[in-house]
Amino acid sequence: MVISKKKLYLCKLLYVMNFIFSNHAQEQLVRRSLDKNIVETVVLNPEQVCDDENDEDIKIYQSMIRENNCVFLYRVFVNTKSLPNVIVTLYRTTKIKKYYES
Repeated sequence: MVISKKKLYLCKLLYVMNFIFSNHAQEQLVRRSLDKNIVETVVLNPEQVCDDENDEDIKIYQSMIRENNCVFLYRVFVNTKSLPNVIVTLYRTTKIKKYYES
């Protein structure tokens, strides 16, 4: 089956609408100069989803992203118990071995 770009965009838009950014997450986007499109991509298509050791309501969506010849691990913390799901906080790190479950 072939899906048109327009239909794929609409599906992505509807799926993203199931997530909202908390005020703190929006502030972190600006403070850390992160691209909102990359964060949405990580949430939509994560390489891994991990449990947060400190909060059973939180899932950590993460993916490795290459930017300017450097690989970062984007970590997006999502409260999956709330509707819509809330992106609580986010960051990128080069400490991939510390967080990435292989």
